[in-house]
Amino acid sequence: MQRTEYPLLSPSLGSQKTLVGFHFGTPGARPKVYIQASLHAEELPGMLVAHHLRERLEEAEKAGFLLGEVIVVPAANPIGLSQRLDHRAMGRFEFDTAQNFNRHYPDMAAAVLTDASSRMGPDAHANVATVRKLVGEWLTQWQPASELDSMRRRLLLLSHDADLVLDLHCDNDAVMHLYSEEACWPPFEPLARLLGCQAVLLARESGGGPFDERLSGLWWQLAAALRAQGVKAPLPQACASTTVELRGEADVSHDIARQDAQAIFAFLEHTGALAAAAPRALPPMACKPTPLAGSQTLRSPVPGVLVFLAKPGSHLDVGDVVAEVIDPTAAGPARVHEVRSEVSGVLYASVRERYIVAGGEVGKIAGATPFRSGDLLGA
Repeated sequence: MQRTEYPLLSPSLGSQKTLVGFHFGTPGARPKVYIQASLHAEELPGMLVAHHLRERLEEAEKAGFLLGEVIVVPAANPIGLSQRLDHRAMGRFEFDTAQNFNRHYPDMAAAVLTDASSRMGPDAHANVATVRKLVGEWLTQWQPASELDSMRRRLLLLSHDADLVLDLHCDNDAVMHLYSEEACWPPFEPLARLLGCQAVLLARESGGGPFDERLSGLWWQLAAALRAQGVKAPLPQACASTTVELRGEADVSHDIARQDAQAIFAFLEHTGALAAAAPRALPPMACKPTPLAGSQTLRSPVPGVLVFLAKPGSHLDVGDVVAEVIDPTAAGPARVHEVRSEVSGVLYASVRERYIVAGGEVGKIAGATPFRSGDLLGA
């Protein structure tokens, strides 16, 4: 194992933040798996999972079981970790730009399209190697003008040539679930089984340029762009990436983190990145994948005290009451507003705040029928 520090661009005199990566195995070995945690810096379960996963990987490497290359970045957002306001962590949006730390990553397919179009050939393996080389060169020559972009660049330099990418997040209050692009679902079905996901949200493309989709989207988007130019060359889906939502913000305990680290470790065995000591049967799926476009974000049209009648993990039908919003200052029955489900599915996440403003988000239900379009992710 090698611990490496990567300094970010300094935004001010006397200020310097650093990313830390832990590298296991031989560089260039396949499969390469990249795992990062807490890109939204206030989402801490992934940091603890990374802590326990590192212990398992160190033992496996010493025992000679590490066959591929694994990179773990336990704290992927040192900028957000330093942001606090009124004694509260503020790690989702950068203070200077108000940008979400998990949006606005560069379109690498567009960046290398011109060079790739003249270098593709009949060998799919060689084409993958060419694209990875072109992307690496483009990222190397990119000169970020801000601390935030320097962090984006470093994370992409570490991960752009990975076969598999796990971006560990969490929601406010939630059950285990994951997001991924449709092209990535087959490689990640075993992970969803091992983690016991109660919701799997799939989209061709979610929009907004999130970290994980820029890595996996590179391949199917570039392949489509090459076909549109008349380039007849095989280009497989050489990277599968996913955002893993490790339940809720308060689910930070050694028992839970060890359980999740063990599931990811078993997934690494399944992929061949680790030699398995013994064959392992995959557990059954706890849910069916549903389209992200079918996910309903519940909102309240009125302000008041939020009281949940359903918990994350509950299966809801259309019309079921999910929560009540109480206005203790109102007269008569108007003081109670019911927030009802408009789709059937699992309530996979809810907010933790118990006072809600008009238009405020209440929770999310994984519906099976698409009804949304455009950018599918929230702020």
